[in-house]
Amino acid sequence: MPKPTDTRARIQAAARDLFARKGVQRTSLQEIADELGITKPALYYHFGSREDLVRSIVQPMLDAGEAFVAAQEARGDVDPRELLEGYFDFHYQHRAEIVWVLTEWTTLVELGLFDTVLAWRARLAVLLFGPESTLAEETRAVVALGGLQDCTIQFPDVPAAELRAASVAAACAALGVD
Repeated sequence: MPKPTDTRARIQAAARDLFARKGVQRTSLQEIADELGITKPALYYHFGSREDLVRSIVQPMLDAGEAFVAAQEARGDVDPRELLEGYFDFHYQHRAEIVWVLTEWTTLVELGLFDTVLAWRARLAVLLFGPESTLAEETRAVVALGGLQDCTIQFPDVPAAELRAASVAAACAALGVD
């Protein structure tokens, strides 16, 4: 008999697949249970709602993003290129989750993910330009950081190293740094 953690991981894997194919809002818990050959009550034993299931899948990404931003803040002296490379790496690693979450704006808002990402960008902009940044600097940070995130999902067939180099170079250009 599988351990509860094994069943939980299987549910999350099946949900990720169905969410990617059908979307979060168009995937029912019954469909996830059917995909696994378990009952809906068995699924409810592990996750009380679709939102709980989605959050359990997205939470590791949120924790990793927060850890990245906090580590950058703890550094003191930030190298803009290293910050951008790390930001790219984070998004590239989590691009599958980002794609299916972005396709469902209501899910993004309901789970507070939209506000979280905007807060990360604001905190990183402070690291790049200081707390008294100008509107021009802040918009360059939005273009650089948002562009990096977009590049990780826009070019799925480009080798990671090549995409990273091109994306970071473009973000550096947007920031006006070498």
